[in-house]
Amino acid sequence: MKLMINNSSMQPIYEQIVEQIKGLIVRGELKEEEILPSVRTLSRDLKISALTVKKAYDHLEEEGFIITVHGKGSFVAPANQDLLLEENRKQVETDLEMAIRKGRICGMTNQDIKELFELILEET
Repeated sequence: MKLMINNSSMQPIYEQIVEQIKGLIVRGELKEEEILPSVRTLSRDLKISALTVKKAYDHLEEEGFIITVHGKGSFVAPANQDLLLEENRKQVETDLEMAIRKGRICGMTNQDIKELFELILEET
């Protein structure tokens, strides 16, 4: 599992780990019941604190993406299609919000943005 940490990002490191692991799961690059690197191994590989990795794993477990079995490790949780659909939906929503902000920065009105959106919908 290859993760990239951006130390100059405003996003906390544990959130970067969470987002990247979620992405790997949603895209199917990490399969159901696949074991994740141990907290110590991942912290050593990324050259960060084990507490940061533990926080990321705890967050992923709270959201239902992984399961941790004491003494055995952390595993990708069985696929929950509703959870995966909601995660994909959040990603699309974020992308749309970013596009709207860019349009407004360029001076586009809401109507201009709606017309462009409808045009693109018709073409795809």
